[in-house]
Amino acid sequence: MLRIDYNNMLDASIGKQGIAKSEIKNDAKRISVAFDRVIKNRGTGWQEWTELPYQTEADLNKLTAELKHVRENAESFVVLGIGGSALGPLSVFNALLHLRHNELPKAARKAPKYYVEDNIDPERMEALLDVVDLKTAYFNVITKSGETSETLAQFLILYDKLKRALGETEAKKRIIVTTTIGKGTLYNIAQTEGFKTYGVGAGVGGRFSVFSNVGLVPFACMGIDIVALLAGAKKMAENSNIADINKNAALMTAYLQVNAFEDGKNISVMMPYADSLKFMADFYGQLWGESLGKAVDIDGKEVFAGQTPVKALGVTDQHSQIQLYTEGPFDKVVTFITVDKFRQNSPIANDKSIDACDFLKGQSLNVLLDAELVATRFALLKAKRANFTVALAEVNTQSIGALLMYFMYQTAFAGALLNVDTYNQPGVEEGKKATFAMLGRKGYEAKLKEVQAVKVDSSLIINV
Repeated sequence: MLRIDYNNMLDASIGKQGIAKSEIKNDAKRISVAFDRVIKNRGTGWQEWTELPYQTEADLNKLTAELKHVRENAESFVVLGIGGSALGPLSVFNALLHLRHNELPKAARKAPKYYVEDNIDPERMEALLDVVDLKTAYFNVITKSGETSETLAQFLILYDKLKRALGETEAKKRIIVTTTIGKGTLYNIAQTEGFKTYGVGAGVGGRFSVFSNVGLVPFACMGIDIVALLAGAKKMAENSNIADINKNAALMTAYLQVNAFEDGKNISVMMPYADSLKFMADFYGQLWGESLGKAVDIDGKEVFAGQTPVKALGVTDQHSQIQLYTEGPFDKVVTFITVDKFRQNSPIANDKSIDACDFLKGQSLNVLLDAELVATRFALLKAKRANFTVALAEVNTQSIGALLMYFMYQTAFAGALLNVDTYNQPGVEEGKKATFAMLGRKGYEAKLKEVQAVKVDSSLIINV
């Protein structure tokens, strides 16, 4: 399903900017300790996500059957969430559904239109209401904590409008909640209102939750084969449990990325060469950024660790970013995600009436895209720039499951190699607390005073 080529991370390809095979061998102890930390904690603490691919086929089929009425009756299916609650569903929808899914006629879609609302721009909310008929819409409200301000705000707006449009009894049927069972504001509301509710395991963090009900519920609502998805994830999980780094794709690339970071390459560019995989860069960006960007390590030592994730799209960003990557600072690792066989072939007409473009005539967009990929990779190689390639044989349900699992294990191994807490997010929590304080939430009075104490020098503001 996946093929990982890391030739262009090694010194044999890119000289002193690369890593010697002997260095990997010399770091065997460090690699072994990091591997053991991840694997020995499988299924415990914040690593419950590692066991999600092993859910039974019977349970998955039961979930698919429970949500059949949404697939068959909804004209629109809307995910309300942010962070992992949105990026998992969005990346999978974009990969596995038609790239113009919402624009297809209903008969051709065979599933509802989908919308993933991960921001609270007021214009965006009104725009959603302009295109979604509340009388034929279902809403999946997703927040593991049940306390996410943005998602709760979206819910309050839309539930009120649903009740006005449908009446309270019918409106309740259109809300599906995914949250932690037994705690949190959203769970309490769901119990009071009688919403259908699905749980999230206590040890499954938001950015690692795509194979929990956070992802499985919306996937089932949209008719995605969750059995096949988890089969792909399971295969990658099994590869990630191999101790030999030379056979473990996630461990090897995690080590290479961490080694590159420690050599000054503190930017990680994710560049899919397929529009269907465009949002995989966003999914990766959250995993890599929130998990590894830490001020202190697990021993309390200041480390200021983490590569900055940057998203790009081939070939689009060959015309906006590659100049920097080939001739700018040696501070980046570029990861290409490629597809061996696309689901469609698009031939280029051999039009004899046009006396130009002979090199393109009779070719196909498939051939052109592959040539551009090879050319870009060559340009980086010639400039001695670190890069590696994750190739999918084709984009299908199993390969997408494997790709998502690869990203999660790669991140877990990288966190262990950096000796940081991969699963906390103190920087994010500080912003959440400040938001609660400014909105007057009880218990955050001291934080409000702290926010209000910040001084602004008006002489440093330029009004135009």
